[in-house]
Amino acid sequence: MRCLFARSIALALVLASAATASAQSLADVARREEERRKTVGTSSKVYTNDQLRPEPAAGTNPAPAPATPAGPAASEPATGASAAGAAEGSKPEGQAAPAANAPTPEQMWRKRVADERAAIARSQVLADALQSRINGLTTDFENRGDPIQKNALLADRQKALAELDRMKKEINEHQKTITTIQEEARRAGVPAGWTR
Repeated sequence: MRCLFARSIALALVLASAATASAQSLADVARREEERRKTVGTSSKVYTNDQLRPEPAAGTNPAPAPATPAGPAASEPATGASAAGAAEGSKPEGQAAPAANAPTPEQMWRKRVADERAAIARSQVLADALQSRINGLTTDFENRGDPIQKNALLADRQKALAELDRMKKEINEHQKTITTIQEEARRAGVPAGWTR
């Protein structure tokens, strides 16, 4: 038993000394990395979102080709740079660029979901207020001794309960609509982050 204990301590000491002997200091690693970066030279180009072209949304059709004028140039096929110039020149000014204030597909999807979530929040606030009113009417009903007043409170409470049920159904409908929008977006290939 004593021999096993001595061997395990010796093994632990050997492993500990080997670990400290092979460890590098942070300063050494930093110096080596700095030297490596100097030898590499310039860094590679970094692309940002502003430099990338927006990808057309799935399910949208490309813009139709502009009509060509019926002149003598139309009878000859255009090639190369002249074709590009002719295509650009034949576009009406209104179709030169999409409207600056037109919503992007991402904005459209986000707005649809945000509108439904706002409707849910609005309905939830109303449902909470109705629940508070129902609780107050129930308390008043229990504390009243007059049967006529109790009947009036009971009628008000029943109306509030019916309205609360309607609000809960409305909240469920809005939640189903959000689920439908998310499913529709999934089928259209829209990134999931746009509908969260």
